[in-house]
Amino acid sequence: MAGPYTISLSAAMMLCLSAASAAAQWITVRTPAVPRTLSGEVDLSAPPPRAGDGTPDLSGLWGWQPGRYFGTIAADLKPEEIAQWARELTANRMEALGKDDPATFACLPQGPRMNLFAPLPVKIVQTPQLLVILSEDLSYRQIFLDGRALPVEPDPSFMGYSVGRWDGDTLVVDTIGFKDRTWLDFSGLPHTEALRITERIRRTAFGYLEIEETINDAGVFTRPFTVKFGAQYVPDTELLEFVCAENEKSHAHIVGAASDLVKRDLEMAVTVPRGTLARYVGMYDLRIPENPATPMLFPITLDGDRLLLGGAPLIPLSETTFSGPFGRFEVVLNNGVVSHLLIRMAEGEVKAVRVTQPPH
Repeated sequence: MAGPYTISLSAAMMLCLSAASAAAQWITVRTPAVPRTLSGEVDLSAPPPRAGDGTPDLSGLWGWQPGRYFGTIAADLKPEEIAQWARELTANRMEALGKDDPATFACLPQGPRMNLFAPLPVKIVQTPQLLVILSEDLSYRQIFLDGRALPVEPDPSFMGYSVGRWDGDTLVVDTIGFKDRTWLDFSGLPHTEALRITERIRRTAFGYLEIEETINDAGVFTRPFTVKFGAQYVPDTELLEFVCAENEKSHAHIVGAASDLVKRDLEMAVTVPRGTLARYVGMYDLRIPENPATPMLFPITLDGDRLLLGGAPLIPLSETTFSGPFGRFEVVLNNGVVSHLLIRMAEGEVKAVRVTQPPH
């Protein structure tokens, strides 16, 4: 699945076409009944809470941290493990700049993409019989914990049908019955209506979720595969309604092809020493303007003499300026050490701060 723009341009465009930066809601109201340090910050490393029935309580506002799967859920797969028709469809969707993304431009629910890492915070509300997940784009999931079985022949729906059970301190969720109109990730990867997703969710500390997703769709993949990522608790704010109704007006203005953009940038590319590139390796925290409280972590790694953002190669336009799936960005140095990235989008500059140092 490698390629200069493996990470979906539709994801970047969703950020670019969204409304201007908005303030968080209830910013003067602190989340009640959460552990805090002496300085008043939420203690993310505190022990995880438990519900009244003794099970771990997953309730709260969470921001996904997809890591290497930020651009494509298939980051660990070989091309031959994905059906040729699905590879071709994914490539065509990205060549068209993702303008047929049903969630971004038709304002339809995210579908299985919400299960994984939609770039919006979600709120989990847990009861003994039902766990509900609410997204800012007004999508929602119901995970039934009352012992019922999955439907035998479900009428396909955008968000599917989910049942869960506790395996010790891990919530195991099985979901089936997705409409095949939705995308599996932001790279445009399709799925069939035979898709089955099994999630294992564990709250390792008050502020962190550990999540495994096993994807099983024989119509697209030669084998089931599992991805692992996390989520971080987002305190002292609330969900901010995020509806893409205005994006359809922008749909007609998206013209051209991704290969044209890549060709242009490759013609402008320069050679940057590997030692210089190695200084930029690390994990970066991007906060989109609409949701500044939600961390979106993505890795920049070094593969030979090129940098990768997730699985997508970055094109160097100077020693500190690169072209990639977000558009162009600049590496900002402080005394020779990377401070942050400045990502230039339609709305202006967005900062992505480096939160881990490259290995020595």
